[in-house]
Formats: sequence, C-alpha cells, structure tokens
Amino acid sequence: MAVFDFDASVRWARFEPKHTLARRGDNKLPFISDIAEAGQELLLDTCVYIDGLQGRAPDAVADLLDIRLTNHSTVAIQELMHSVGVLDPKHPGTKIVVRQIRITINDMPTHRIFAPDADVLGKAALLSGMLCRLQGYQKDARLRALQDCVLFLQAQRLGFTILTANVNDFDYLLQLIPNGRVLFYRAES
Repeated sequence: MAVFDFDASVRWARFEPKHTLARRGDNKLPFISDIAEAGQELLLDTCVYIDGLQGRAPDAVADLLDIRLTNHSTVAIQELMHSVGVLDPKHPGTKIVVRQIRITINDMPTHRIFAPDADVLGKAALLSGMLCRLQGYQKDARLRALQDCVLFLQAQRLGFTILTANVNDFDYLLQLIPNGRVLFYRAES
C-alpha cells in the first residue's frame, strides 16, 4: 500500500457542501468555560502560543493547560519560525520576540511534539483546497487554511482536541467534519 492513497482521499472528501459556509453563533460552538475541566489531550494551534506570549490568553486557557496533557505540532513550530523569519532584524523589539519564541519552542517536550504523516498532509491539502474554493480565500489565507487543516486532521488522527482562538476557520472545519474536536476561546484585547 502506498503512503498516501489518492483515490481513498478523494472518496473521503465527497461530503463537500455546494455552497459557502456561514459562521455559526458562539452558542453552537464548544468554547472553554471559566472553570477548566479535565478532558482529552490538547493539540495547540499557533495562536495559543502567540496569545500567551502577548498576554492575550484568558486565565481559563492557562488553567486548562495546567490540567490537561498538552501536545504540540511541527506545524505550530513551523508557523512560529516563520514569524522569526518575517521579523525585521533592525526593529528594537525583534530580539525580545525571537527570544520568547526560542523559549517557547525549547520548552516543548520532545515526546509531546508530533509531525503529520503523509495521509494527514494529503487529506489536509484536499480539505484546504475545498475550503479555499468554498469560502473564496485568497493568497495568505490559503496557506493559513492549509496549516489549519493539517492541525485539525492531525488532532483527529491522534485523538486530541485542538485549542484555538481561530473561531471562523475552525468552525468551518467542524461544519465539514463534524466529528472533529475543537475547543475555542476568545483572546483578550
């Protein structure tokens, strides 16, 4: 058997709606509560790291991370390192940000870092292409959609729940694949 089964992936994607998806109301989505609860292991979306570094993550996120097993994806590492590459080395705040990202990545226990396999990557590319077409995503949004799809399917494959503040995109993914697991939070301003 091949590492990636093209035909099976195309059959898997037959659930596609024929219309643009509408964002559902918050009351229809799984948001974390003010009191952290035990549950499935988490896989962190990149925004969780960024919100934490910028002090925008609500206390409930820190509480949740204290009581649940937390896992990391090479996708998040890739996105954090992209940020390092994008930063202007001449800007006075760059050194501090790079140092914080270094600490964040180095603090990830290696046994809790997971890389997506070929099946997840192939299906995620197909799913993100469908999402981009349905929602009319352009340029940078297309790459972001691909990364989100990889995280979403990787979490599903591993039996984890995604923790994210990216309500719009992950709501769309839950509409396309309702058995996915996501917990949302709102970043503080």
